[in-house]
Amino acid sequence: MLQKVVNFLKYWFGDFSKEELKKYLFLGVVFSLLIGIYWTLRPMKDSFFGSLVIGLGAGGSKGFLALAKVISLVCLIPIVTLYGSLVERFQKDKFFYMLTVLYAVLMGVWTFVFLHPTLGLGNTVASTWRMSGWLWYVFVESFGSLVIALFWAIVVDTTDSKSAKRGFALIVMIGQLGGIFFPRYLSKLPRALEQSPAIVVGICGLLLLLTAVLFWFYIQSTPKQLIVSKTEETKADEKGGEPGLMEGLRLVLSHGYLLGIFGVLFFFEFIATVIDFNFKALAFAKLGDLTAVNEYLGDYGSTVNMVAFFCLLFGINNIPRLLGLRAALALVPVVVAGAVVAFYISPSLDVLFYLIVGAKALNYALNGPSLKQLYIPTSEDVKYKSQAWIETFGSRASKATASFANLTQGALGFPLYLSLTVAASLGMCGIWFLVALFLAGRYNQAIEQNKVVC
Repeated sequence: MLQKVVNFLKYWFGDFSKEELKKYLFLGVVFSLLIGIYWTLRPMKDSFFGSLVIGLGAGGSKGFLALAKVISLVCLIPIVTLYGSLVERFQKDKFFYMLTVLYAVLMGVWTFVFLHPTLGLGNTVASTWRMSGWLWYVFVESFGSLVIALFWAIVVDTTDSKSAKRGFALIVMIGQLGGIFFPRYLSKLPRALEQSPAIVVGICGLLLLLTAVLFWFYIQSTPKQLIVSKTEETKADEKGGEPGLMEGLRLVLSHGYLLGIFGVLFFFEFIATVIDFNFKALAFAKLGDLTAVNEYLGDYGSTVNMVAFFCLLFGINNIPRLLGLRAALALVPVVVAGAVVAFYISPSLDVLFYLIVGAKALNYALNGPSLKQLYIPTSEDVKYKSQAWIETFGSRASKATASFANLTQGALGFPLYLSLTVAASLGMCGIWFLVALFLAGRYNQAIEQNKVVC
C-alpha cells in the first residue's frame, strides 16, 4: 500500500529521488501543523474580535472589522522591521525554533487573558476600548506573516528550481490536511467539553511547540546536500546588501521583479478582502453567538483547505509543471475576475461563502506555490528579508486599502459601493494578468541563464 502511494506521488508530482521525497513529506507534515494552527486561529481572530470589540449581531458596527485591518498594518511595520534585523543575526533553523517557541508561549498567555472574567471572553459587554481584542487581531496577523514566511524562506533557500516544481505543490497539498481538520474539529471542542473557546488557543500553542520539535528532526535527519542553502553556494558572486533594519524594504522598492510579486499579492488580497468583509459582516449579523460564529468560520476555513487539497490531488499542480509558470500565474487573475462578476450579480451569504472559499483555495493550491518558485533565483537577503516585507505588506497593505473602501459602504450606500469595488477589482485583474506574464518571463530567463534576478 505504501509503495502504491509513493508511486502515485512520483507519477502525479514528478520523479522524486527517495531522499528528496522524504524531504518533501517531512516538510509537508511541518507545514500541515503550521497551516492547521493558523487556520484555527484565523477564524478566532475575527470571532473573538467581534465578541470583544464589535458585539456579535451588531451589524451597524461592522466598520470596526475593516478598521482592524488598517490598524494591524500599522502595528506590523515595527514588528517586521525587528524581524528583518533578527533574521540576519541567527542561523535560519535556530531562528525558526526561537520564533515558534515565542509564539507558543504567547498563545499560552493569550489563553489566560481570554479566560479572565473581566479582560477575556467571559465579559460579554463589547467595547471599542477592549484592547485585548485589538491586540489579539494584530497577534494572529503577525503569526501568519512571520512564522509561515520564515518557513517558506528556508524551504525556498534550500531547493533548486527543478526540484521545486515537483516538491512545492506536494508540501502545500499535505499542508491542507492540517487546514482541513484542525479548524473544523478544534473549533467544536469547546462546545463538546462545555469550556471557553479560549482553550483552543492553548492547544494551538502546544501544537506549535510540536512543530518546532518536528522541524528539528527534519534538520537532523535530512541529508545535508538537500538542506544546504543555495545562496551560500553563490554568495561569493553576489553583492552584499547594506546592513540595516530596512534592507528588505529597500530591496523591494528598488527592483521591478520584487514589486511585481508585491503587486500580485496586493491585487489578490484586495479583491479577497472585499468579498471576505461582506461575507463575515453577514455572518456576524446572522449568527449572534460567539461559539456559533467560531464554528461557522472554522468550517469555512476547513472548507477552503479541503478544496485546495482536492485541487492539488486532482492535478492542478501539473499546470506549472507541464504548461510552465507563465500559464499558472496568468490563469489565476482570469478565474478571480469571474468570481468578482459573480459577487456583483449575487452578494448573498451563501454565494459569498463559495466565492471566498474558491478564490482562497485556488490561491493556496496554484498561485501560492507558483509565487514561491519566483524567489528561487534571488539573493539570500531577498528570501529572508524582502519576502517577509512582501508577504506582510503585499497582503496587509492591500487589506488596509480594501478596508478603507469597505469603510465607505455606509456613506455611499451598498449599490454604489458594490459597483465601484467591482470596477476597481476587474481593473486590478487586468493589470495582474500583465504583471504575471512579466514575472514569468524574468523567472524563466534567470533560470535558463543560471543568474540571480536581484
